[in-house]
Amino acid sequence: MRKISLISIAMLIVSIPTFAGGLLTNTNQHPAFLRMLSRGANTTGVDAALSNPAGLAFLPKDGFYTSLSIQSAFQTRNIDASCEALGLDKYYEGKASAPVIPSVFAAYKKGDWTISGFFGITGGGGKASFDDGLSMFDAMVIGGLGQQGIPGNAYSLNSYMDGKQYIYSVQLGLTYKITDWLSAFAGGRMNYFTGGYKGALNASAAVNLPLPAGGAIPVGTELIGIDLDCSQTGWGFTPVIGLDAKFGKLTIGAKYEFKANLNIENNTKLNSLRMVGAPESELEAYKHGVNTPNDIPAMLSVAAAYEFLPVLRASVEYHFYDDKNAGMADGKQKYLTKGTNEYLAGIEWDVIKRLTLSGGVQFTDYGLSDNYQTDTSFSCDSYSLGIGAKLQLSERADLNVGYMWTNYEDYTKTTQNYNGLGLPGTNVYSRTNKVFGLSIDYRF
Repeated sequence: MRKISLISIAMLIVSIPTFAGGLLTNTNQHPAFLRMLSRGANTTGVDAALSNPAGLAFLPKDGFYTSLSIQSAFQTRNIDASCEALGLDKYYEGKASAPVIPSVFAAYKKGDWTISGFFGITGGGGKASFDDGLSMFDAMVIGGLGQQGIPGNAYSLNSYMDGKQYIYSVQLGLTYKITDWLSAFAGGRMNYFTGGYKGALNASAAVNLPLPAGGAIPVGTELIGIDLDCSQTGWGFTPVIGLDAKFGKLTIGAKYEFKANLNIENNTKLNSLRMVGAPESELEAYKHGVNTPNDIPAMLSVAAAYEFLPVLRASVEYHFYDDKNAGMADGKQKYLTKGTNEYLAGIEWDVIKRLTLSGGVQFTDYGLSDNYQTDTSFSCDSYSLGIGAKLQLSERADLNVGYMWTNYEDYTKTTQNYNGLGLPGTNVYSRTNKVFGLSIDYRF
């Protein structure tokens, strides 16, 4: 029997873009971002430790600032697959969830100096499950067994795949107020990757299958089988620099994060590929000890905020993620046509002294191509809307509440070589995404 290439089916997710940001990056670490979306020129909140660390020099008062944030994110990742030659016409739904996403911010300001820190999940962000497999599962099995003269009604196919991926990050740095209007930041972020995949596939004979040399394959005999249990870990370092300038009511913030070279190593407990008539083997990409690149791309953020009235402020922002020059598994980055561009805008209004309402919008444009998009890793251009509020609980404490909803543009991939089978077929990739968060900010 011809050996079917099933290596790629085990890789359910390269990343779960449940969050805002580039292909491998999460930027929404605080509900203040969810409720406004543009925070890159923020100089009044401790969430600037991530979004605009140079702006911490202009915090209202000296002292210790801290914030504890919790977010919940839920996403679906769907594939509408069709291949007439295989008789395949099916809708696959994958569910990704991260019900508890914590982050902690802290800053201590004394005169012209501010030391700040941040802890959060800056990449990945949860786990995804395809309980009914993927179109590539079905296509490869249907096509492979069909080439052996085994029709689709002669076997049963069961498959599932669960994947998870988190990048935990700790950032530390120093901000210095150079003049009354200019400040600078230098620091770094240590990133620790942990993830893994668990899954199984089984195609078994539903009827007695005759053999060319005589005899038969009995009902229930496994024709193709995969079992996988692989965890992955790795770490990398991201240098970060920033500038902030204040010109009266106008504030300009800029930040650059250098690329973090990150390789993840397999710790494999179970890796079995079985085919009737062939010896048992392993999925090469998930052998124990194998290293795979998973770089965190360089990122540039530039933002401008303006105070139109003492109670009314607005901000615009631009992000660029250099995804095309960040190493990915199998060199997949070469199929991107460009890096990721994001355009953000937000506004906030102090309705009364203790209540601020805000909203924002974000547009994300990836450099996608058909060769980049696969069942196991696909992205879609999108726009996001954010809304929320800040409630002043006391002179020292604030409560932030935010909600972000993302609308994704479907991506249609039509090919004459569907899943490597030399047949025409089409996949339509789509997503949904919702994130809710709240935080307590406190100044000592």
